[in-house]
Amino acid sequence: MSTLTSSLNDPRPTVRLRAVMEAGTTPDPDDLDVLVEQCAVEPDLQVREMLTWALVRLPAEPVVPRLLGQLDRPEAQARSQALHTLSKIGDRSAYPAVAGRLDDEDRGVVRTAWRASVRLAPEAEHPELARRLARDLGQGDRDARLALSRALVALGEDVVAPVLDTADQRRDERVREHLADVRRMLQDPDAASSLALERARREVALGRTKRASG
Repeated sequence: MSTLTSSLNDPRPTVRLRAVMEAGTTPDPDDLDVLVEQCAVEPDLQVREMLTWALVRLPAEPVVPRLLGQLDRPEAQARSQALHTLSKIGDRSAYPAVAGRLDDEDRGVVRTAWRASVRLAPEAEHPELARRLARDLGQGDRDARLALSRALVALGEDVVAPVLDTADQRRDERVREHLADVRRMLQDPDAASSLALERARREVALGRTKRASG
């Protein structure tokens, strides 16, 4: 068992964090498999972020195929972490596989796929990607809706506006409310923070009303 493997088996996140930091500071392709495998099981968010950093420090040629293989694993965390790391590497050849996870059964993986696909999509794919993202308008909690709004806004108003106009024809109040948020963010990118706060206040108020009436 290598020193890195031994350290990653330690129950203390500080020990695992230090081990991954050392691996990224002195990148060694021999550590690739160990780092990728840890992505699927690592419980600590800070350590997972460091794993991504360490993998980005390695040559992309061996890393990208290894991460693409993770997209078919049964563990949602393995798929999500692979998508996140691929987005950081920025290799656009990974886009088709990343876009394939926009319909993942796990909603957390889908959210990561939104961000990754927007970062990796070639410009010619932007209109089709916008149409695919628009399918999820109005779904999920406020954090999910805000994440989707940011992904759509990142594609640009010229690409997104026609898709929003089409989605506006749906007879769904949640979709139309979400559309209003996206349009507001297109006009004012700084609106995301105020939207999140407004939505949180609204949900708290609704929760109180429900408790009072129940």
